[in-house]
Amino acid sequence: MSATDIHFVTAKKTVVIASYISSFDTRVTMNQKQAGIWILVSIAIAFILISGCSDPAQKPAVNSSPTGSPQDTSIITPVPATTNSGNIQDEQSVAVANNLFAYDLYATLAKNPSNAGHNLFYSPFSISSALAITGEGAKGKTADEIFSVFYLPKNDTVRQSGFARINEGINTANAGFTLRTANALWAEKSYPFLPAFTGIARKYYSANVTNLDFKNTPEESRATINQWVEQKTENKIRDLLPSGSIDSLTRLVITNAVYFKGTWVRQFDAARTQDADFRTETGTTVNVRMMQDTGEESEYPYAETDSVQYIELPYTHNSGKALSMIVILPKSDDLKPAEAVLNDSNLSALQDSANSRRVMLYLPKFHMETEYRLPDTLSAMGMPTAFTFGAADFSGMDGTTNLYISDVIHKAFIDVNEEGTEAAAATAVVMGWGAAPSGANPPTFRADHPFVFLIQDKETGTILFIGRVANPAGS
Repeated sequence: MSATDIHFVTAKKTVVIASYISSFDTRVTMNQKQAGIWILVSIAIAFILISGCSDPAQKPAVNSSPTGSPQDTSIITPVPATTNSGNIQDEQSVAVANNLFAYDLYATLAKNPSNAGHNLFYSPFSISSALAITGEGAKGKTADEIFSVFYLPKNDTVRQSGFARINEGINTANAGFTLRTANALWAEKSYPFLPAFTGIARKYYSANVTNLDFKNTPEESRATINQWVEQKTENKIRDLLPSGSIDSLTRLVITNAVYFKGTWVRQFDAARTQDADFRTETGTTVNVRMMQDTGEESEYPYAETDSVQYIELPYTHNSGKALSMIVILPKSDDLKPAEAVLNDSNLSALQDSANSRRVMLYLPKFHMETEYRLPDTLSAMGMPTAFTFGAADFSGMDGTTNLYISDVIHKAFIDVNEEGTEAAAATAVVMGWGAAPSGANPPTFRADHPFVFLIQDKETGTILFIGRVANPAGS
């Protein structure tokens, strides 16, 4: 009998058993030969079973060739079943993207002549969230520009699970402070949106769809959306959508709202708050109410360089998620050194060098309400196509190229006092249709001139709010 090769193939490996029957003694009967073969087969099967149990976590290799050639075998990653899927790297990728956008938008707004001498305040996370949902329905150049301006991961799984994890963490109950965020889609009731788009918005951004009659009742629809925003922000953000921002050609409005209220770990004694002078960016002096914490136990994470001072004011919390207000004060009246800190490397360097120590802290009470119409700003930052009718491609929303962004509106509110901080922000995307060294003495941190501040989620590093105080008594 000729040589016989017996092959056993599994997903893990190929086992080859070679039996050279011809080498058997010719006096061996056929039955004996068959018995020998079956012995070999039994050994092979046992070997396969043992090998198959050795590494249950190992999976078949997947052909991930970017060419998409016909012979390629693609395996689509299943959509995560719950919002807590994904991993910490996805969350960090989105947090880093949000912070990079925060710095870029600050620099763009600060350079605008109309903002000279004025306070700035906004929620980069609110804007990023609303535009991330918008980007889920974008294609081609439109999507590339949105993802580039917002530094969003282009990998769908990373981006979507990253936002899902951050939103889930923000909305986790914490008796120490109030922090929540919400998204929503408001769709023209007669306009067909693709289930794939609305499904992604609902699954990963918790953005449910509400049908409104934009065509026939635009003002009533506008009031409905504004009421939702007010409710989500404890009435701090009113009339997000101004009169005329919604019309009969509106097909979709994407909204995000974020609200925070927290108390300082070390509250200021209101009885010690006094009138004080504050030198503004324009060189004038205004009277402010200056809070102070200068006691023996006034310890804060503190750092300094030749040009700035850094201090971190933590908020009370009862779980693992910690939030802090970071204040960056230039040592001169020129705000530029503090603004230069606003990038990941410089801010991280200060945070890493900060040590808890006693600080003579003076911080003004302040209150801000800001509003920004962002189409021109975002276009200048690198995403003009989304705002250009005829060029924008949001076919991932409706299967056509008839939609474009007609407006992006953002409002923000903050109140800083002896007890703590209350802050809120909301964003609406309107889619239109058409065919330091330590010393013996504690340092003094006296914020009596312009400074920059951030409210940061210390767990993920996400900057929730950012701004500058050019004049605590003004706008």
